[in-house]
Amino acid sequence: MIDGSADQQINLDIGGRAVPLRVRRHRRARNIILRIDTANDGALLTLPWRTPLADGLGLARSKASWILRGLDALPPRMPFADGAMVPYLGVVHRVRHRPDARGVAWREDGEINVTGRPEHLPRRLTDWLRRQARSEIAPRVAAKAASLERQPGRIVLRDTRSRWGSCSANGDLSFCWRLVMATEPVLDYVVAHEVAHLAYRGHGPRFWSTVASLTDAADDARAWLRKNGEGLHRYG
Repeated sequence: MIDGSADQQINLDIGGRAVPLRVRRHRRARNIILRIDTANDGALLTLPWRTPLADGLGLARSKASWILRGLDALPPRMPFADGAMVPYLGVVHRVRHRPDARGVAWREDGEINVTGRPEHLPRRLTDWLRRQARSEIAPRVAAKAASLERQPGRIVLRDTRSRWGSCSANGDLSFCWRLVMATEPVLDYVVAHEVAHLAYRGHGPRFWSTVASLTDAADDARAWLRKNGEGLHRYG
């Protein structure tokens, strides 16, 4: 959780290129952390609560070449539009605008069909993907929690970037809806990970043993997320 005011936005001049730099402060941070901000095609600078901004900016400027290499390596953005190629459970589908068709959206023969006016397509496709994410996640949560004889709380879907899932102290489970674009084993692993937290809050041996009992190929799923997870935020 981030304490304090909203993120501060700064434009960092790197060799004449304006790079958006998001600055946030964290009470628990012990060191300055700089990473690529895929959401804004820029960089994210996290500062300990009392660290002067100048110290963080100095680090960012010293890492200018690293920032540019990271930004240039980002996958291209894929807006939700007619003809876009969007993964669904890891399988790439073509988005097809069907303005005169009935319904809202559906998947058929390798395509995701979306009705309505062109300007409504991004929102309709996002809403459809969120519904599909819930339909994939909710039954998995129920089955895995039942196998542990635990009762989950609410299931909430968000567009989170720092976490793929979380489990609150009262058992509410939160997931990033973009998991529906990942492969099915990856989605299943994240569900297993959060359900296991219903039994064990920490990440000790018993927790990881429980995760392994709830899903297959957890190591492969974590590796997939490390390699491909950021790319899921380039869609839409």
